[in-house]
Amino acid sequence: MPQLNPNPWFLIMLLSWLSFSFLIQPKLLSFTSTNLPFNKTSTTIKTSPWTWPWT
Repeated sequence: MPQLNPNPWFLIMLLSWLSFSFLIQPKLLSFTSTNLPFNKTSTTIKTSPWTWPWT
C-alpha cells in the first residue's frame, strides 16, 4: 500500500504550508478591507409595555 508511505508527501505538505505561511499569507493580509468598521452610535428605542387583556 504505497499511500501509507509518508516519505514523498510529507515534504510536499511541509513545503506547501511553509510557503503559505511565509509568502502568501502576509500578502493577503496586507490588503485593506473595502468596508472599514466604524463606531455606530447606538440608538435606544423607547418601548411601551404591552397591556394584556386577561391580567
